[in-house]
Amino acid sequence: MVDTAPETTADTRTGTPKADAAGDPAAGTPTAGTDTDVRIDVDLLAEHLLGRWAEDRRASRRLVLDPALHKVEGLTIAEHRARAFDQLRILQQAGAIQRPYPEEFGGESNHGGNIAAFEEFTTADPSLQIKAGVQWGLFGSAVHHLGTERNHREFLPGIIDFDVPGCFAMTETGHGSDVQSIATSATYDRETQEFVVHTPFRGAWKDYIGNAALHGKAAVVFAKLVTQGVDHGVHAFYVPLRDDDGEFLPGIGGEDDGVKGGLNGIDNGRLHFDHVRVPRTNLLNRYGDVAEDGTYSSPIDSPGRRFFTMLGTLVQGRVSLDGAAVVAQKIGLQIALTYAMQRRQFPTGGGTEGVLLDYGQHQRRLIPRLASVFAQSFAHEQLLRTFDDVFSGRMDTPERREDLETQAAAFKSMSTWYALDTLQECREACGGAGFLAENRLTSLRADLDVYVTFEGDNTVLLQLVGKRLLTDFRKRAPRDAASTAKFVAAQVGSKLADASGVRRLGQAAKDRGSLAASVADLRDPGTQRDLLAGRVDTMVAEIGMRLNTAGKDRARQALLLNRSQHELIEASKAHAELMQWDAFTAAIDEVPHGDTRRVLVWLRDLFALGLLEEHLEWYLVHGRLSSQRARAVSAYIDRLIARIRPLVPQLLDTFGYEPGHVRAPIALGEEQARQDEAHAWFAAERAAGRLPEQEKKPRP
Repeated sequence: MVDTAPETTADTRTGTPKADAAGDPAAGTPTAGTDTDVRIDVDLLAEHLLGRWAEDRRASRRLVLDPALHKVEGLTIAEHRARAFDQLRILQQAGAIQRPYPEEFGGESNHGGNIAAFEEFTTADPSLQIKAGVQWGLFGSAVHHLGTERNHREFLPGIIDFDVPGCFAMTETGHGSDVQSIATSATYDRETQEFVVHTPFRGAWKDYIGNAALHGKAAVVFAKLVTQGVDHGVHAFYVPLRDDDGEFLPGIGGEDDGVKGGLNGIDNGRLHFDHVRVPRTNLLNRYGDVAEDGTYSSPIDSPGRRFFTMLGTLVQGRVSLDGAAVVAQKIGLQIALTYAMQRRQFPTGGGTEGVLLDYGQHQRRLIPRLASVFAQSFAHEQLLRTFDDVFSGRMDTPERREDLETQAAAFKSMSTWYALDTLQECREACGGAGFLAENRLTSLRADLDVYVTFEGDNTVLLQLVGKRLLTDFRKRAPRDAASTAKFVAAQVGSKLADASGVRRLGQAAKDRGSLAASVADLRDPGTQRDLLAGRVDTMVAEIGMRLNTAGKDRARQALLLNRSQHELIEASKAHAELMQWDAFTAAIDEVPHGDTRRVLVWLRDLFALGLLEEHLEWYLVHGRLSSQRARAVSAYIDRLIARIRPLVPQLLDTFGYEPGHVRAPIALGEEQARQDEAHAWFAAERAAGRLPEQEKKPRP
């Protein structure tokens, strides 16, 4: 239905216009006031955002209030690395990293809670979060999930206790996302019952490896397993790196990656191996083993499926990066929006300077991003639940693992890109104050920059999502000739409907020229989902039908797929956006009716219409929106932003971050104190009659 509530009068106590029944401020505002008839249950929504593993998040947030864990700007690289190393010891001693491991090693087998808690380290220092992730989320998890009981007994205690700082050595200088093509080999020597690990040329050096430059004593090294003259593909091996004095062991060498664009608390480096020998039992042998006589065996016959199963056990890195990117955006938005509600600039109609967040463009640049971070939060909670279902064993099926890999690839890609965009916009929205290191925005932006390319380059990950979409499309396509003809006819009919404008005509007839009618339909969740899902389905179908023209000609299939790569990535993004919308809508359904649910609906609608506005050209070209509805999209976005503006303080409160998490002076009272001082000075000078008269220009 369309809002028809009358305008309201100002609050008699504060002079602040109240919101109308739909949450719209009275005509003539924006206003800096926060008094509104719409009241969010902050505690309820905060709990909803914390998700299933709320207590794990709280425990982590309490821990990172310790100043010893905070990033100190301006440290040298050596000082930052030393500080990050010492911080990992604090985490270990506080029992903050043991959650995912078996009880016999002091853990809780709490996989979802581990990721949820780990993400909150971002508020302290992203270098701390990632260095801890290297030690326990990659190095330790590789041993845990790729190894068997013999590996666990031998290697896990030292990893968990942090007696053995370690590395996760998968990426090579010449091969990053294409892990199957790495060149490092591990060849079995039957005579000595050892594997010989070797990097044959410079491009095969392990590169960008956390802990490799300085602190790593051992590494899980990914290499091609060769035995009895047969290459069995990539497997993982536990390889000692340094002695107790920090010197490389014989046959091992490396380099420091040096200064990076961010995360300089982590000692990234390069490793190479010159016929380094390790015992046969150092093979992490859950998915592949070599007997003493050199015979290879695996519970998975298919080499391809074996490889992807092994990599699938390490998906938690992508899951945690998705969550960390969301956390960083919340901190950035809390800083920028708080500043925007206090910083004054330019006289308003009443003669006083207005706060930044009362200006339309400033609202436009920040409030939609606030809606987006809610969507990402709820989508991440869905991802965490999928992850926990698989890793707890409750729903460890091939289908659920495939869902996990698709969700992780999609959400990690989108949230890390969102993070860079949001943090940059927050920085610019704070002007010069945002550029000061003490206010954290530039530092967070720099540290999160690499998130878009590690644990899988986002563009490559979205190709993985796209291939899943094409696979599902092929499964839906019929096999027999008659059904295929009907299927093709339906696709052709859909394209004709797009081209003929029949959809636009239907919308025009329904709306009868009424902008309110257009808005009413766009507010309908069914309409929103149809538009978002229709874009995905159409894009995938167009690519799928194009590929079908190649028949069984694999060379032509590859050519057509390559030519369709950009479209496939765009379809994958659209699919990720649809999944975020679905997660947001599911989260709303869990909230009781009332103001809190109502505000979540506004935020969900703002997120959805923002996507429509972003892709408006596609919807117009494909005839999915009439020109009137296209205009209504932007008009209703502006209306939603005006509704949400007075609620921003309450929404920020739902994040649950304390001053010790935010640690940006401009968001912790410094700017408000400046404004109060200026206001008091002018008031005193005016009362004393000391203000000079303003020059008056003669009228022509």
